[in-house]
Amino acid sequence: MATTELYTKGACVWVPDPESVWVSARLLRDFSQGDQQLQLQLGDGREVSYPVTATTGLPPLGNPDILEGENDLTALTFLHEPAVLHNLRVRFLDYSSIYTYCGIVLVAINPYEQLPIYGEEVIDAYSGQDMADMEPHIFSVAEDAYRTMTREEKNQSIIISGESGSGKTVSAKFTMRYFAVVGGAAQQTSVEERVLASNPIMEAIGNAKTTRNDNSSRFGKYIEIGFGRRGDIIGANMRTYLLEKSRVVFQASMERNYHIFYQLCASKDLPEMRALKLEAAESFRYTNQGQETQIPGTDDVVELERTRNAFTVLGVQSDTQMELFRILAAILHLGNINIQASGRGGDRSYIDTDDRSLALFAKLLGVEGAQMAHWLCHRRLAVGGEMLVKPMAGQQAAEARDALAKHIYGQLFSWTVQRLNAALRTQREKPKSFIGVLDIYGFETFDRNSFEQFCINYANEKLQQQFNRHVFHLEQEEYVREELPWSRIEFSDNQPCIDLIEGSLGLLDLLDEECRMPKGSEESWARKLYDQHSTRSAHFRKPRMSNTAFIILHFADTVQYECDGFLDKNRDTVFEEPINIMRASQSELVAELFQQDSAGGAATLSVPNGNLRSGKRAHREHKLTVGFQFRQSLQLLMETLNSTTPHYVRCIKPNDLKEPFVFDPKRAVQQLRACGVLETIRISAAGYPSRWTYEEFFSRYRVLLRGSLSAGEIRAGCQRALSELIPDPEQYCFGKTKVFFRAGQVAVLEKLRAERLHAASVVIQSWVRGWLGRRRFLCLRWAALTLQRYARGGLARRRAQILRYTRAALVIQKTYRMVTVRQLYRMIREATITIQAYTRGLLVRKNYRKLLQERAAVCLQAAMRGWLQRRAYGRVRAAVVLMQCCVRRRRARRELQKLRAEARSVERFRELNKGMEVKLMQLQLRADQQTRESVSLRETLHAEREAHSAELEQLRSSLRRMQVQLQEQPQRTRKISEREEEERRRIEEKAISDILQFTQEIEALKTERDCLLKDKEELSTRLQEQEKAQADCVQRAVSQAGEDVQAELEEERRRYQGLLRDFTRLEQRYDNLRDMSLLSERPRGHRRTDSAQSVTLEPLSPVTSSFSGSPAFPSPEEVRRVSVTSPTPTPDRRVLGPDGPLNALMEEVGVAKDTADKMQGEDLRHAYDAVRVANKLLENQLLSQRWQWEKELAALRQQVEGLERGRAPPETANSTELQELQEQVEVRELECCRLRQQLTDLRGVAALRRVLSFTGPTVSSSARAAPSAPLRRGGSTAGLLECRKRDEAKLIKNLITDVRVDTALSLPLGLPARVLFLCVQQADCSGDQTRALSLCTAAIAGIKAALKKHSGDLDMTALWLKNTCLLADLLIQHSAKQAGGASEELLPLAFDFSETSRALSDLRIQAYQQLLSISESRLQPIIVPAMLESETIPGLSGSAGKLVSSRKRAGSDPRPAGSEAPSMAAVLRELGALHAALSRQELPLALQEQALRQLSHLLAATALNSLLLRKDMCCWNRGLQIRYNVSLLEEWLRGRGLQAGGAVATLEPLIQAAQLLQMSKKSESDAAAMVQTCHVLSAQQIVKILTLYSPQSDAEERVTLNFIRIVQGLLRERSDGQPPQLLLDAHRVFPVTFPHQPPPAQGTEQLAIPEALKISFLRRA
Repeated sequence: MATTELYTKGACVWVPDPESVWVSARLLRDFSQGDQQLQLQLGDGREVSYPVTATTGLPPLGNPDILEGENDLTALTFLHEPAVLHNLRVRFLDYSSIYTYCGIVLVAINPYEQLPIYGEEVIDAYSGQDMADMEPHIFSVAEDAYRTMTREEKNQSIIISGESGSGKTVSAKFTMRYFAVVGGAAQQTSVEERVLASNPIMEAIGNAKTTRNDNSSRFGKYIEIGFGRRGDIIGANMRTYLLEKSRVVFQASMERNYHIFYQLCASKDLPEMRALKLEAAESFRYTNQGQETQIPGTDDVVELERTRNAFTVLGVQSDTQMELFRILAAILHLGNINIQASGRGGDRSYIDTDDRSLALFAKLLGVEGAQMAHWLCHRRLAVGGEMLVKPMAGQQAAEARDALAKHIYGQLFSWTVQRLNAALRTQREKPKSFIGVLDIYGFETFDRNSFEQFCINYANEKLQQQFNRHVFHLEQEEYVREELPWSRIEFSDNQPCIDLIEGSLGLLDLLDEECRMPKGSEESWARKLYDQHSTRSAHFRKPRMSNTAFIILHFADTVQYECDGFLDKNRDTVFEEPINIMRASQSELVAELFQQDSAGGAATLSVPNGNLRSGKRAHREHKLTVGFQFRQSLQLLMETLNSTTPHYVRCIKPNDLKEPFVFDPKRAVQQLRACGVLETIRISAAGYPSRWTYEEFFSRYRVLLRGSLSAGEIRAGCQRALSELIPDPEQYCFGKTKVFFRAGQVAVLEKLRAERLHAASVVIQSWVRGWLGRRRFLCLRWAALTLQRYARGGLARRRAQILRYTRAALVIQKTYRMVTVRQLYRMIREATITIQAYTRGLLVRKNYRKLLQERAAVCLQAAMRGWLQRRAYGRVRAAVVLMQCCVRRRRARRELQKLRAEARSVERFRELNKGMEVKLMQLQLRADQQTRESVSLRETLHAEREAHSAELEQLRSSLRRMQVQLQEQPQRTRKISEREEEERRRIEEKAISDILQFTQEIEALKTERDCLLKDKEELSTRLQEQEKAQADCVQRAVSQAGEDVQAELEEERRRYQGLLRDFTRLEQRYDNLRDMSLLSERPRGHRRTDSAQSVTLEPLSPVTSSFSGSPAFPSPEEVRRVSVTSPTPTPDRRVLGPDGPLNALMEEVGVAKDTADKMQGEDLRHAYDAVRVANKLLENQLLSQRWQWEKELAALRQQVEGLERGRAPPETANSTELQELQEQVEVRELECCRLRQQLTDLRGVAALRRVLSFTGPTVSSSARAAPSAPLRRGGSTAGLLECRKRDEAKLIKNLITDVRVDTALSLPLGLPARVLFLCVQQADCSGDQTRALSLCTAAIAGIKAALKKHSGDLDMTALWLKNTCLLADLLIQHSAKQAGGASEELLPLAFDFSETSRALSDLRIQAYQQLLSISESRLQPIIVPAMLESETIPGLSGSAGKLVSSRKRAGSDPRPAGSEAPSMAAVLRELGALHAALSRQELPLALQEQALRQLSHLLAATALNSLLLRKDMCCWNRGLQIRYNVSLLEEWLRGRGLQAGGAVATLEPLIQAAQLLQMSKKSESDAAAMVQTCHVLSAQQIVKILTLYSPQSDAEERVTLNFIRIVQGLLRERSDGQPPQLLLDAHRVFPVTFPHQPPPAQGTEQLAIPEALKISFLRRA
């Protein structure tokens, strides 16, 4: 099938457009051979006709949608300019990806915005990864260059080019930063720091603001970073090219001079800068021409401070810096010197002697002002062997002044570069290989192009030629490797254009020749160019409208150059006399700049001075023009690049407005054509751009093959199938491992595959549709029968319903009539009964009311009489009680007087002293008297009750008699008079009204009571709620305070452990420096050492004990300020200077210098002093932090106690009882303390007796021998081990440092720790504190040496971790504070071992960190292959492979051929090794959980970071595979009971990322579910995964931009407070806590010490 057959209806093509360069369109009908036009529909819906002619041809075809946004342009099916431009635009605008591969070229588009993709976590993610596996990045190119250098031991080069403002400088800066981190972090050197420090300096003196870029490099530079044998940076060297010196004296509109001038002017008010007499930048001629003195967002004062700090790091002293600043200030004052014209026609000029700028210039440079004023306006000529002085016109004098300024700045620039190279030059060894970073200007074309643009474009011609040849060489290597019968690929070689410039009688030769002519001019040079090249070179043209310009046809564009200024800039003329004045300067730096003028600069003197140079010398120097020097340096650069393996970075400027993420297609395609990207694609497309391995081809196009093929028949089957699918054999070729296709043939295969799949789908659809039709017919038939059956049944039921309704109507009528009559009868009967009832009730109520009135009268009479009797009785009783009280009071007074008299007597005191018996008897008598009085009162009460009962009975009898009388005399009652009747009625009415009033009042009171009750309930409820809320608030405050304290404690612990890790590295560096010093001081020849000497006899570090104080430490930034290898931010730091500040700092913190002064070697002494100063500073900071922490903790505790006191309600009812109970408790506690103290004293006495009985004469003899040694109170040395002072080193050597691995692993658990503790305890019991502390210090140093010796052994590290923990627990258990209330068998230590305990705590943290570092170093290389790349679930990749082409560069895969890829089994194996080592030593489960949590975080963070940077991993089947791999890890953790320590929680981000890849990504509900599910992932991570999501088959769909915007909106609403981070910190360290486990007590008789340890010299006490 021909490629023209792909132009079918619906195919996507690209057509030219004047605005967008290329626009996409779709064919409305198929194309046939002979058609003159194509009917197209553009993206906006317009229909156009595209003419098909022999010149234009068919429009370029578009790539499939599945390849949209591909990260490698060479992977596109159709390689042409519109496809490249569209892919870059999609990646830049839609995916915010600024990097894209184009074969071996990295295309970098300047985003004009700070992006969070250059942090250390990104460097860690790219370090050690394959370039083809990661997302395009500048770090990926740097990593590829670094790995190729270390693997092949061949020099590398990274060539960064592009227009001004495209980001070349930033790319070069990030490249060097990557090399500094990867090649220098592990070795703890300062070379990489110096390499990075060179960037601010070169930016200050070599960069300036232009209309295109705020930080444009106005020179080219090539930095060679030298690496040692281990891949560490050991030096660097910088070469510069073509500094734009004209910018010093002239700036175009909206541009600035070099940054350093504005930085000095902005810092004019600093004390050290006042001597420069600077003013604002607007006051100087050399800085105000562009009328733009400020850069938005840039602080020149801060930038100058960065520049000065960089100079300090590079070893430039402050006085030298000030000399440099004086020269720069002098250049500014030089530009302000006023040159005035004089004479006839202005042919002379002069400078006033009182010119302020001239005086300042002369003072700053230390030259004679009068001489400089004279020679700026005059020149010396040699005429006939005589020297004549000729005055210059004003314009010539101004030009001479500007030339001097340019020359001074050029010399200063060259001196700075030389000083940087001297500081970056290695001092240790010669670099084994280097990586060069070339940051050079890209192709330039302006409205007016001069000498600078000519040189820049000439350099780009050379670089483009090297690039083309390298690309062709790579293609040739690929074809040779695959043994293809290939023919030479034609590519556009720009050698004719280069010959035009640098060839014999070329442009540069003619320019140099014209410069040597006495009266050479630009017009003469232009005529020579026209005569020589107008008809001989196809790349040279003469403009029609100018005789002083010429046109060169470069590879990128056609450029017209103006000849004006070419000769002057090529000569770079400066006169001899001002140079001689500068050489005689009083300033050493100025004199140094001009002593070697001819060797260091590009300046060429106009007229030679006979006293200074000979004729031959002057003739030779005339040839050293700027063009000649540039050609030589460029030739040297090309030789260097050709000897290295190049890597290319092409920077693209997306728009000229510097707007972030704005893409101008015109500017972009112009730069793509100029930088060679399209040439790369053209060369690739000229050969076989599409390449597939046979396995990939078979997997993708299996549907086009016939029959089933085995693994060995795949290649033969592919060859047979291709001969049938593509008839033209020229369109493909078979290699050893790959099949190669011409451009467009993959699209043909894709179309055949789509047709085959379409035909298969049609067959499947026909069968499915037939089955569905039959199934639908059967369903319809069954439904019709069912409907008929139900319809007939419904009609029958309706007939029966009608019959039932008729019968029911008759029954209802009959019943209704009966009910009506019955209701009428019942109504009449009920009315009659009601009337009768009301009548009878009225009569009965009338009689009842009469009875009530009579009863009320009787009751009133009875109540009145009773009240009168009670009042009389009360008066009599009150009188009797009063009389009794008087009598008893008199008796009590007499008794009181008697008791007082007795109390004053001596007998009374005696009775009281005897006891309390009399008092008890009196109390008993008083109690008996009270009992008798109570009995008498009860009898009186009983008599009163009997009298009252009798009176009540009498009243009742009287009432009954009165009732009988009333019944016997009814007639008398009826004869009540009318007056009495009226009075009774009046009384009844009054009573009724009172009753009503009382009733109302009672109702009102009830209502008020209900209201009060309701209010009371509300108040009670509110009070309870307030109490509850207050309690909750207090509880929350307490819990929050506790959480804050716990969080601060965790943070301080993490900082402490980070400090400890840094301290360990400092110790390691100290050891390295000491070894280097010993090696350097060792004499030649063989020198024997004592075999008995061990490294453990001396301390391993300058500090034997670790930090003191609680774990409250400064931040890592503060630690780095006092680090030996890191720069301090203070400006007084001297790297290469004397150690005066260090000595002052040592005196300030109180660090002794005696030990350091005795050591030999300057590096060793400096390192030792720095370590001791760091330790002292850290100790002071720790003490202050500890005091502050304890103070805050006490304040928090007081606050919590206050809240608890405020929370507790006052208990007034039981306060007395509580007080009594507290007093009783206090009394009991005092009693218990007293008894406990007595028991302790008795124990001490018993222990002392045992000591005397056990030791016997030994104690007495020792007491006589050493009476001053204090004997420990209560101490017993039975069961202990004694280690003499002379055997201490031998014990440490045999027990710790020199013990064999098999012997150590076969020892009982914790045996070394127990042996050491028994020795320490024996020394403690003997009262020898010095020996005990010395033994502890030696043990700590020995364990450190053992850890260093076995730094890669898990089992040995775990063993010494166990012994360190056990020894620390033993010291804590037997300390005086812990052992005070312990059992009798536990003997507390007499001396204070708190410092030793802290040192052991630090040591076990170091052992724990070493244990983790071993596991991390083993896991790091296999995390990504195992968790992301391994296919534990077989068949997922299958035939659903994505349409890509295999274009990995040769040798890019770090794994050797045939090696087995790591899988989850390898990860679990490493975790199992760590778990086995910890379990074998029976370390606590909590410690194992913490270790596995740290490693789980490393696994999850590394895997997730790699996932976020790899587009090929973001697909559905890979998400399923990742989730399965993580589930294996979860199952492993649960199987060992380690899931409770937080290890599973650290895997949650990776789990959610895998779920995100598997979720549906279409509707808003899917977006909401996605945001809710991925609550741990940050918004940047979710959007990044969605952006990278790539369908791996045609069945999947790409995530739309609309869906991504919906997710972004939901994420903004979520605002969960998560930090805006993209990558996780894989090196995050969780603080470790060691649980205290008191070990059981063991003596020497319980220890099984093997003979292999050879510690029999220990004596049992």
